[in-house]
Amino acid sequence: MKITHKLYLILLLSAYGTSLIAQNETPRKGKLYMYWGWNQAQYSKSDLHFKGDGYNFTLENVAAKDRQTPFDVGVYFSPTTVTIPQVNYKIGYFFSDKYDISFGVDHMKYVMTQNQTVKIVGNTPQTSSQLPETYTGQDIVLTEDFLTFEHTDGLNYLNFEVNRYDKITDLSKIKLKGIQINLTEGISVGALMPKTNTQLLKGKRHDAYHFAGYGVGVKVGLNVTFGRHFFVQSDLKGGFINMPNIRTTESERDHAAQHFFYLQSNILFGFQFKI
Repeated sequence: MKITHKLYLILLLSAYGTSLIAQNETPRKGKLYMYWGWNQAQYSKSDLHFKGDGYNFTLENVAAKDRQTPFDVGVYFSPTTVTIPQVNYKIGYFFSDKYDISFGVDHMKYVMTQNQTVKIVGNTPQTSSQLPETYTGQDIVLTEDFLTFEHTDGLNYLNFEVNRYDKITDLSKIKLKGIQINLTEGISVGALMPKTNTQLLKGKRHDAYHFAGYGVGVKVGLNVTFGRHFFVQSDLKGGFINMPNIRTTESERDHAAQHFFYLQSNILFGFQFKI
């Protein structure tokens, strides 16, 4: 399922247009909600710093992208495969009609672009076929023989979020009963628990969950609630991720570090009920 920022804008404008003819406020205080949906993510370039026994080097301005799973009903909706795509899931509680607090996971995927040319500074590790080398800013091509690096199961942002809901002003006397449109804004903070798939200089591949750092985010979106229980939401979310302790091998002495900005567009489907 290809979710683009263009699609987000179309949904944003469509929901806003609907809001001109649809307003019916539903009290939220005391309700619990849950949602599930999908995301598309973009990332700024980042410096990748690798350090371990006998090596310490940095790859500068490394580009990466997300990895969308082609849409297939059997993958996106089967209980055994629903976490394979890039997904968002959350549970939250409205402590007032305007505010909620929630906890959830933004399951993004981050894949370093292969065969790009970047600058390298520092000492690379010794292998059975080559001696360590020292670099002072030379160009290097990131081939699979040198490095593969991705958070594909995934770039997991476990976050607490506080959100505000503002009813969009009714600009028409025509109303559709049971529909409420809200502008929603939120801030989040949390931990990064990636499952990082990396292989340096054809060494042993490493791929395991670990706590690697922290993230912060802000978002804006539109929430369309149908009746008392069901809603659809479209978000645009951006933030900063800092991971100073990314595991790269089975040895705890080997690790990588990076920080970057991200932009995420989300399509979400939820259910809410009074408790």
